[in-house]
Amino acid sequence: MSLPPRRLRLPLRARWSAGLATAFALALATAAPATGGKARAAEPPYEARLAPYYGQHLDWHPCGKPAPRPAAGRVAARERGFSCAKVRVPLDYADPGGAEVRLSVARKPANGPGERLGSLLLNPGGPGGSAVDFLTGYAGEHYPEAVRARYDLVGVDPRGVGHSAPVHCLDGPAMDRWAATDLTPDDAAETAALRRSFHGFADACRSRTGELLGHVSTAEAARDLDLVRAVLGERRLDYVGASYGTFLGATYAELFPRRVGRMVLDGAMDPSISSRRLNLDQTAGFETAFRAFLRDCARREDCPLPTAEPAADRALAAFLHALDRAPLRTGDSTRKLTEAQATTGILAALYTEAAWPALRRALAEARSGDKDGTMLLSMSDAYYERGADGHYSPLMAANAAVNCLDAPAAFTGPAAVRAALPDFEKASPAFGRALAWTALTCADWPHRPTGTPHRITAPGAPPIVVVGTTRDPATPYRWARSLAAQLTSGHLLTYEGDGHTAYNRGSTCIDTILTTYLLTGTPPTPHTTCH
Repeated sequence: MSLPPRRLRLPLRARWSAGLATAFALALATAAPATGGKARAAEPPYEARLAPYYGQHLDWHPCGKPAPRPAAGRVAARERGFSCAKVRVPLDYADPGGAEVRLSVARKPANGPGERLGSLLLNPGGPGGSAVDFLTGYAGEHYPEAVRARYDLVGVDPRGVGHSAPVHCLDGPAMDRWAATDLTPDDAAETAALRRSFHGFADACRSRTGELLGHVSTAEAARDLDLVRAVLGERRLDYVGASYGTFLGATYAELFPRRVGRMVLDGAMDPSISSRRLNLDQTAGFETAFRAFLRDCARREDCPLPTAEPAADRALAAFLHALDRAPLRTGDSTRKLTEAQATTGILAALYTEAAWPALRRALAEARSGDKDGTMLLSMSDAYYERGADGHYSPLMAANAAVNCLDAPAAFTGPAAVRAALPDFEKASPAFGRALAWTALTCADWPHRPTGTPHRITAPGAPPIVVVGTTRDPATPYRWARSLAAQLTSGHLLTYEGDGHTAYNRGSTCIDTILTTYLLTGTPPTPHTTCH
């Protein structure tokens, strides 16, 4: 139902070097948590109470279990050199002696040649994307060879995400209904139904997740990263974050600027803007990407839309409006394609130009005489990470849980959405209405936000490279420019192109600059642009 600024991933990895004495010393230098006050009487200082976490030993073991007969061309993670472990972190940093959360960590050791540089932590975005799955299913085999040679690649699922005590909300059938809910209400009854859907989702998260739901903020996840850094035996955090992963990385830099190593923030988010502004900017970003798709489509023989953009706009609007009245049949007799799911499928394809051929075909099938919505439904399902068995990953649950803690809600109720509709429809005539209503997600959240939008400067951090793509649909280029300007040591790298994020997506220029930075620490020169 909502579209987080996350990185789409190909089908989707960790040797721990001893350094406990160093880690323990670093633990004692940890600053007190932003949410904490003075320690209670007769308790050790906050730093000392965290020492058991910073000094813990990791029990590494092969990741996963090999299938009895692996499919041709696929090899179990354990047979490809991946190892996994659990890291204990406090549920509440204001009460380190209380309950704990166990984070899943995966690693693939540097394979040489060349001297090992340390551990490089990766986060693919979300919030809600699994760094463990990203590592074991993609980055561990397909990240730039020179980086894999010199770094242990490490993926850590943040608290509430993936394999780290994931947030749970709706079951499969309920998620099917949630994803199909009308996002463009035409009357009071449809508005009430949408509001009930949001409220039901939030209530299910509260009842199924429990106390953890109030402790999955990005600030807490950033503190967790510092614990992981220490138990890996690293003095500094080397990190590549994509999409939401840039906000996580920037937050770490704000909390621990002198522990930042080499940091790449690709497809940057702007931490200084409100939730309303974020959703409005992202709406405009999807419109920019849709315009690029239409221009490309007009040059293709198989384009299912009129070649003139105004006519293409009218054709898409008519198609979505028709779905609002009458959902399309699909290959699954129990499910039809609704307007909301078609919108999700279209927007998901705008994350990468590699998906544009599939989008042309999906629109052609849905608008043809047969009016088959199967392909658009499958694209929506893939975005929501719905399996063929009807089971959903915890992606969307974690996405809402983190976002709703990190900042005040974009809108407090339907009246506020209606007042904002002209701005959203101006930003995107095609998708503005739906994206405005999805921004109501946090209005009924059971926990008050713990974060507020603010500038992140991170004085004292070494050079941090911020990457922006000019026609990025999910993290508009203006966000990268803003974050690079906020950071005292920010260096902006621009990719003139389409799609979400830039590193390891086919640009030799981008890949060479960022790989060189990761290996040598040398950032790009000012005003560098790749095409």
